[in-house]
Amino acid sequence: MKTIKKRIIFIINALFVLFVIILIRIGYVQVFNGTVFVERAFDLWTRNIPVSGRRGRILDRNGKLIVGNTLAPTVSIIPQQIEDKERAIYEVSKILNMPMEKIAAHFNKNVSVEIIKPEGKNITLEQAKRIVEANIPGVYISSDVVRYYPHGNYLSHVLGIVGIDQQGITGLEYIYDDYLMGNIGSSNIFTDAHGNKIPGLDGNYSSPSKGIDLYLTIDLDVQMVLERVLDNAVSQYDPDEVFGIVMNPQTSEIIAMASRPNFDLRNYQDYDQEVFNRNLPIWKSFEPGSTFKFLTFAAGIEEGVFSPEDKFYDPGFAIVDGVRIRDWKAGGHGEQTYWEVIQNSCNPGFVEIGLRLGKEKLFKYIDDFGFGKKTGVDLLGESTGIVFDIDKIGNVELATSAFGQGNSTTPIQIINAASAAVNGGNLNTPYILKGFGIENTIIYQNDKKFVRRVISKETSDIIREALERVVALGTGRGAYIEGYRVGGKTGTAQIAVDGKYLQGEYILSFLGIAPMNHPELACYIGITKPKTYIQYGGTVVAPMVQEVLAESLNIMGIEKQPDGIPLAPRYWVDKATYKVENYIGKKRALITFHPFYRIKIEGNGDTIIAQIPEPGELIAQDDFVILYTD
Repeated sequence: MKTIKKRIIFIINALFVLFVIILIRIGYVQVFNGTVFVERAFDLWTRNIPVSGRRGRILDRNGKLIVGNTLAPTVSIIPQQIEDKERAIYEVSKILNMPMEKIAAHFNKNVSVEIIKPEGKNITLEQAKRIVEANIPGVYISSDVVRYYPHGNYLSHVLGIVGIDQQGITGLEYIYDDYLMGNIGSSNIFTDAHGNKIPGLDGNYSSPSKGIDLYLTIDLDVQMVLERVLDNAVSQYDPDEVFGIVMNPQTSEIIAMASRPNFDLRNYQDYDQEVFNRNLPIWKSFEPGSTFKFLTFAAGIEEGVFSPEDKFYDPGFAIVDGVRIRDWKAGGHGEQTYWEVIQNSCNPGFVEIGLRLGKEKLFKYIDDFGFGKKTGVDLLGESTGIVFDIDKIGNVELATSAFGQGNSTTPIQIINAASAAVNGGNLNTPYILKGFGIENTIIYQNDKKFVRRVISKETSDIIREALERVVALGTGRGAYIEGYRVGGKTGTAQIAVDGKYLQGEYILSFLGIAPMNHPELACYIGITKPKTYIQYGGTVVAPMVQEVLAESLNIMGIEKQPDGIPLAPRYWVDKATYKVENYIGKKRALITFHPFYRIKIEGNGDTIIAQIPEPGELIAQDDFVILYTD
């Protein structure tokens, strides 16, 4: 009996101790861990509908918007909340214009939240409105954003594309994705285990954050000019490709860059990858032709193998190791100075400079100016070009290299090397990122990066004069701009395929720089296989560069030369140029002949109301001034 009583007392005591332990545990859970368990419960109840963060904007050097963001709703569903699945599938498929079986696959997934993508991502406001009006339980609209391009597809290859989840895929969007990408927010809904909303618990909204803004060295107004000029070239000449780049020669900042064919940034899937993955100014590698000659000229001056005033006779060809290398001009240029050798783009003259230099010295300058390797520009997809292996070339390869044939280069290599040749002799690394910004304030500023000195200041001064002579007196007259000292170099390069040059197919190019007394703008434009015009860089591309430079000088506030142009341009070697008089307002009867140019009057009126060329512009001897009457 005592044993039973002891057992009962023991059990009672044990139960009491257990009860106390349970009370302590409950108290501990409620007092100390209550918050943790509530949070865990809310995590189980919460259904998160993600909301994209706003990517940082991309702006030009002056703070003008290039890429922004705009509202683009996204359709999400909580499958367990769908009450009438057939109706829901029908309504959503009709609004999104999707096959019902494709929509059904989303509704039948065993997930807490399903985003309908790609078709339900970034839908129109009208589609979002229709889905809201359909009032389908379990179907939600979240406020996402997509990229907004106020200037269409300008700068497309540089900017790059953004995927449906707002991640950068190519271009600057990819390179600086970690900076541009904002943190994702969410719209939260509380449901039970069956997916039904929990009464009395309202969802909350976690706001997404904005990414960091990019400021570029691009001048948007200059970019628009370049884009327009390239579009006009496509329309007029029907080429395979056109590419252009504008640079500040003093710093190697990229002011504008564009390629054709172009593509739609919002619908890049409609294009071949070759179109949107190839940024031609940094990717395309080709034999540059005569635009390369500034380097040979600079190397020869720096090494003292000739003086600009020295005489050279061009019979129309040069013979090197028994190989006859023709000049572009049949019959040659005859006797000329080395100033005229570069003015007239005389191939035999450059062969002579190359042979005097020797391959070691010439190829040292080719390497120093940055050819055969990447410039280091902060863009994806840059090519290195291809330079002869110095140990495997003879005098013939040396001769052709001297006038731009044999080695392949990229447009950015050419314009960057030319910038070094005219800025005093300093090679810099090209760049397009000006800095990072938050709320219209730049928090990091990029700066020029000096690489090496390639020639002396004295040689650079001579190169500036040589290139100015090309535009004033030589093959680049089409690039002359009234009131500015303009330099340049033409290029008409054969296209090599499998080691052979294609007949009658060329890459035409022109390198233009202004003003030559202190270069602030360099422009290089190339056009591949134009089909509707005589194929010379000086006649086709020089006027394109002239248009870009003329408008860019005005945009950037670079004033005209106040004290005249030292090298007066001449449009033909044997003809001088003269300023056109002002005939506007004069009576027809009083217009007499001019001793240096001819006059043609259009119309039957008595008074002159307009004229071409404008008063004060230059005209070649014996050309016509056309006067229009009232």
